[in-house]
Amino acid sequence: MYVCGRCVRYVQSRLLCIKAQHVQTSLPTALLHHSLPQSCRDRWSSHWIRAFSDQRTESALSHTASRITQHSLVPVKNSELHQVSSAPPPAPAEQTSIDLDALSCPSPFEEISDEDAIQIFVPPNLPPTTFTLRDYVDKSETLTNLVHLGVNLSKLEERPNVGSMLVRLDFQKDVVPRLLFLKDLGVQDFQLGPMLTKNPFLLTESLENLQARVSYLKSKKFSPESVAVMVSKAPYLLNFSVKRLDNRLGFFQQQLGLSAHKTRDVVTRLPRLLCGSLEPVKENLRVCELEFGFRRNEIQHIVTVVPKVLTANKRKLTQIFDFVHNTMGVPHSLITKFPQVLNAKFLRIRERHLFLEYLGRAHYDPTHPNYISLERMVALPDETFCSEVALASLDDFERFQKTL
Repeated sequence: MYVCGRCVRYVQSRLLCIKAQHVQTSLPTALLHHSLPQSCRDRWSSHWIRAFSDQRTESALSHTASRITQHSLVPVKNSELHQVSSAPPPAPAEQTSIDLDALSCPSPFEEISDEDAIQIFVPPNLPPTTFTLRDYVDKSETLTNLVHLGVNLSKLEERPNVGSMLVRLDFQKDVVPRLLFLKDLGVQDFQLGPMLTKNPFLLTESLENLQARVSYLKSKKFSPESVAVMVSKAPYLLNFSVKRLDNRLGFFQQQLGLSAHKTRDVVTRLPRLLCGSLEPVKENLRVCELEFGFRRNEIQHIVTVVPKVLTANKRKLTQIFDFVHNTMGVPHSLITKFPQVLNAKFLRIRERHLFLEYLGRAHYDPTHPNYISLERMVALPDETFCSEVALASLDDFERFQKTL
């Protein structure tokens, strides 16, 4: 049997008070039923009541106090417990009631010895406040299993209120049903961790709402494979209502003037179109038509081949088009034929064009004998570009780059 340090100090203080005032009383009964915790009462009642009832003299009180301190760290043997419990009951004596609250109690700020300090045991609890989820991982089944799935908790704890939300979730009740739903949808195991890292709020969405949104996408003739790809690429897709998804699909079909089949293809390849803001999309469409001068059918072809043009940075898009069209002299028809150039890196386009111009091979007209297509100039790696397009060595290209 183990006795907590709090009870040891409490009983010792009461013994000293009773000793000083020469009060004879039923000490165990008064201590156990006055202010000790219920758990401590149960521990004391089976072993110490009779021991205290037989010892009322000064020497007995000192002996009992020493035994209490000794038993606070050493378990009581069964034989000793049997001997104490089998002692004959004490003769009835006249008991004097005493108000223990009136006696002086040790202050909580009173210094204690090292021996008393090591007897204090504080059970490990969850910290009330913390700046990291690391303190909760070992004590929370939900966080432990999320780490095993590959969820990056260091990113989630930086977002407000996400950490407290995850700690309150029950793994079996809240997390498992939604993981099974995603698995049935076609999401692979290795995709679950990154998905929940991007959108942990999937774990708080009701299964009815999730199923309703998936059913809507399938009713619009999105294949199950397409739905799985869309959800894995854009995890926030399932957080939007059916009405919002319907409005987004209608907007892109109307603004782009595409058929239902081509609209589904564009959205499947870039599903974040259904989740992000529509303002960049509207702005890029106006820029392509009014500033770049593309016709409507040319914009439709560009968007169908490279959907990222709709969400590209306006400044970068304008910089690339201005260099390709005005500096390189490439007409709209060729840009429409190879729209991947609008999604390339501006520095790569500039360096390779200037190198070809230095070599006298910057010919982008299909009618020219040494014609170089935009696709080969942009898409090939440096070594292949030098050997097959520029007809030069990689060292020559690297030395030329240092001159820019």
